[in-house]
Amino acid sequence: MNILLSCPSKFNLESKNLKKLGGIESLNLELAKSLSKDKNNVTLATDCKKTIIKNKITNIPIYKLKNNAKNYSFDTIISSNDTSLYSYFKKSKKILWLHNKLQIEKSIRKKNFFSINYHRPYVVFVSNYLHNFTSNFLLFKKRFVISNFLSNSFIIKKMNFNRKKIFVWSVQRDRGLSELIEIWVNKIYQRDKSVKLYIFGVNNKISKSKLTFLRSKNIFFYGRVSKLKLKKTYLNSLAMICLGYDETFCLNALEANSCGLPIITLGKTALKDYSISNYNSIIAKNFNDLE
Repeated sequence: MNILLSCPSKFNLESKNLKKLGGIESLNLELAKSLSKDKNNVTLATDCKKTIIKNKITNIPIYKLKNNAKNYSFDTIISSNDTSLYSYFKKSKKILWLHNKLQIEKSIRKKNFFSINYHRPYVVFVSNYLHNFTSNFLLFKKRFVISNFLSNSFIIKKMNFNRKKIFVWSVQRDRGLSELIEIWVNKIYQRDKSVKLYIFGVNNKISKSKLTFLRSKNIFFYGRVSKLKLKKTYLNSLAMICLGYDETFCLNALEANSCGLPIITLGKTALKDYSISNYNSIIAKNFNDLE
């Protein structure tokens, strides 16, 4: 079977930062690898400059597909959050892999609304929350909910039970982070000066003086790091803090759970369905409860 995976992000199979890719890009790579092992001809279309063939996967620039569509044929197209390739391959089975919210206004602005209602693709939502959030005015042929899967790199063979007093924030969005930092500085650190907060993925422009102050309170900003770095940190930490303000799935929470970390959360959005109190999560009612 000829399968096209479309992921309109800037990366390719030889990118130096493959280990630092976001969730959507990582999932497309994992799916491409899995499908190629089942004797499928897999093409991965990304926002890249040249065609690369590696490990039985053909990575092709999206613009090249559009400019030379008549030279290609696919049985199935699985496209992440985007429908721009559908009109170029009218005979292909079309699947929209929806990772993010697609409000009516956004679907029109991103030129997806009319494409969806014309081509009527199947849609796969990554969570029940996203399924319930998406308007019925988007006329999909059929709706499915398939939760995101765990990357092979996060399959843990040996769990570490000798943990350090480290709490992790690895959500790229920063809503609620300032409130957490205030609680940490004024209350948590004051009670226990050995506990640490590691913040990954957030690229806030913080002054050097403030970073120095925060480090004095055991708060450390690391920016975006590799999955290997995250995995090592998770395996040595006590818990992940993921408040859940705007999560359509939260792959980070699944990865943290696989490393033995409970998720400290307010249980909002998709985490409301994912989080089970005193099983894989600690659910707080409000910020005061985080203390």
